[in-house]
Amino acid sequence: MALDHYGKVLVVAPHPDDEILGCGGTMARMAAAGMDVQVVVVTSGRPPAFSEDGVARVQAEMRRAHDHIGVSQVHMLDFPAASLDVVPAAELNAALGRVVREVGPDTLFVPFLGDIHQDHQLSFLAAMVAARPRDRTVPTRVLAYETLSETNWYAAPMTPPFVPNVHIDISATLQRKLDAFALFESQVRDFPDERSLITIEALARLRGSTVFSEAAEGFVLVRAIER
Repeated sequence: MALDHYGKVLVVAPHPDDEILGCGGTMARMAAAGMDVQVVVVTSGRPPAFSEDGVARVQAEMRRAHDHIGVSQVHMLDFPAASLDVVPAAELNAALGRVVREVGPDTLFVPFLGDIHQDHQLSFLAAMVAARPRDRTVPTRVLAYETLSETNWYAAPMTPPFVPNVHIDISATLQRKLDAFALFESQVRDFPDERSLITIEALARLRGSTVFSEAAEGFVLVRAIER
């Protein structure tokens, strides 16, 4: 089935590389079909917690990965990475809301509320504020993606467990996803670390097998508005 009904797509990434881990195969499949796929990166590293050279390296890796996937535009909010909890909620909500209004996406991909990293949780909440159905311009689909080393490291079932109810076949774009993440050379780890290429492929194969596909990405459908 074609994915045209997803329309214009905006992916909310708390940090560079979350979008590739969570839905890189889906993004690549949509971009290959000529769909407009954009990304908003919520945070950037800042000294002294992150070196200027390290931040520049990650952002360069991100640009190469996005080019490989076919991302049409990247929006950088530049809030402090790993410190999003000190940013006033109104400021975060307003910044992400401006991007959502500017892009006008039909579909919004967001991090999962149950991720262990607070940056992910707060990005989810801000995205949901931006996607409030107050008029007909809001995204008609909101889906939460899973991020290896974040989504399954909290305390489920005491915290929300990730139970995908939407699966998107990425059999044709799995290798493109793996190649894109490999471009994040500073973030790739050796197996059995979850941020290894072996684990990323294993998860895609597992998600695919559950729906009789060679590879898939799983999502939690937060909301769908059928018009």
